[in-house]
Amino acid sequence: MDESIRKKISGYAADEYFDYVIYSALAKKEKDEQRRAALYQLGEKEKDHYLFFTKLTGGDPGALPAVSALSRFGLILLRSLFGLVFTMKFLERHEHKVIEEYKSIASQLDKGSQDEFNRIINDEEDHENYFISQVNEPVIKYIGFIALGLTDAIIEVTGVHAGFLGALSSTLIAGVAGLIVGFSASISMGVAAYLKAKSESNLNPLSSAFVTSASYLFSVILLALPYFLTGNMMIAFFVSILLAIALNGIFTFYVAIIQERNFRREMIENILLLSGTAVATFLFGEGLNKLFNLDF
Repeated sequence: MDESIRKKISGYAADEYFDYVIYSALAKKEKDEQRRAALYQLGEKEKDHYLFFTKLTGGDPGALPAVSALSRFGLILLRSLFGLVFTMKFLERHEHKVIEEYKSIASQLDKGSQDEFNRIINDEEDHENYFISQVNEPVIKYIGFIALGLTDAIIEVTGVHAGFLGALSSTLIAGVAGLIVGFSASISMGVAAYLKAKSESNLNPLSSAFVTSASYLFSVILLALPYFLTGNMMIAFFVSILLAIALNGIFTFYVAIIQERNFRREMIENILLLSGTAVATFLFGEGLNKLFNLDF
C-alpha cells in the first residue's frame, strides 16, 4: 500500500474512533431509551469502521487514538444547548467530502478491501441521516417561526434605533420607543404566525404564535438593553448593533448546520441587510431632525 494512502486511512481510523467515543458519550447522557439505543448502535458501527481501517494499515487496534476531554465536553455541551440533531449534524458537517475521499481510496484497493470500504461508505451515507430523521425535536419543527421572530425583530428594531440616532439625543427615549415598537410588533407577528400555522396541518397554531412572539420579544429586549445602560447615543447604538450581529450569527450558524447551508455566505448576506437598514433609517431620522428641528 502506498504510504500516502496509508496515512490517509490512518487519519480516517482516528476520525471514526473519535465519532465512536462521542456517540457513546452522548448515549450515556441520553434519557430517551430509543435514542440511547440508536446512539450506541451508531457508535458500534463507527468502532467497526475504526477496526477495519486499523487492520487495513497494519496498525495495532489496541493503540487507541487520543480523544481530548475538552472535545468530548464541548460536544456534550452543544447537545445540551442546541439539541441532538444539531450536534449530530455538526459532527457530520464534512461528511460529503469524506465520502468522496473514501470512494477515491476504495478504487485503489484490492477487491476484498473495496467491498468492505463500500459497505462503510453506505453506512456513512445512510445511518446518521436515518437516525436524525427519527429524532422529533420541537426546535427543528418550529425553526422557521424562530427565524421569522428573530430576524424580523433584529432588522426592525435596529432600524428604529438607527432612526432615533439621527433624530434624537436621548438614549432613554430611544430605548423605550424600541421596546414599545417591538412589543406591539411581537403581538402582530404572533398573530400572523398563528394564522399561517392554521393552514399547515403538522403545526400547532398556538405554539407557532408563542415561538414567534417570544423570539421576537427576546431580540427586542436584548437590543434595547444598551440604551438603558448608557447616556451616550452612539455607544448604545453600536453596542446594540454588535449584539444584533452576535445574535444573528448564533442563529445563522445553527440554521446553516441544521439545513447544511454555507454559513459564511448566509452571515455576510444578513450583515449587509442589517447594515443597509441601519444606514437608511439613520439618514431618514437625520432628515426628520433637520426638517422639524428636533432637540430632545
